Amino acid sequence: MSGSLQDQLLNMGLANKKQAQKAKKEAKKAKNAKKSGQLPEEIQAAKEKAAAAREEQIKRDQALNLQQKIEKEKRAAEAEIKQLIESNMVEIPKEADIAYNFVHGTQIKKLYVNKELQTKLMKGLLSIAIYGDSYRLVPTEVAVRIHKRDPDMAICIEEKNDIDPDDPYADYEVPDDLMW
Repeated sequence: MSGSLQDQLLNMGLANKKQAQKAKKEAKKAKNAKKSGQLPEEIQAAKEKAAAAREEQIKRDQALNLQQKIEKEKRAAEAEIKQLIESNMVEIPKEADIAYNFVHGTQIKKLYVNKELQTKLMKGLLSIAIYGDSYRLVPTEVAVRIHKRDPDMAICIEEKNDIDPDDPYADYEVPDDLMW
């Protein structure tokens, strides 16, 4: 039984000449495609589709990584702000009875303080920080640091040491008991 497998199948009657010629043609086509470096169209299209899918997946992964990085930085900044407020907040006494008005966004809010805290707030030594749903008093230096990390978390009260030389009312002192 020497001879090719094709000859053996033809002799046994398992294949006919037409099938043998078709198989020979396909084998020759595949051999020529390998030699010239060209792949059949279906294989080429599948490879291009797979490459496009890989590129799309890489882009989605990069966008997701960027979004996760931004969220991680935001959580870190929030934790740092929370720690700054907790470690530097000035305690408001329970017997505080002076209403201190300040602007938060477009609303006027009220915080009850004592005389000493009111004076420090007016001089710009203390500022107000937003802590959850409430307001806390912190030193102005801390409020500036908070404001750099998240401008919405600190209501900075600027120091009032600068006196305008052209101010016509500079000679008149504002009474301490004047409240708005």
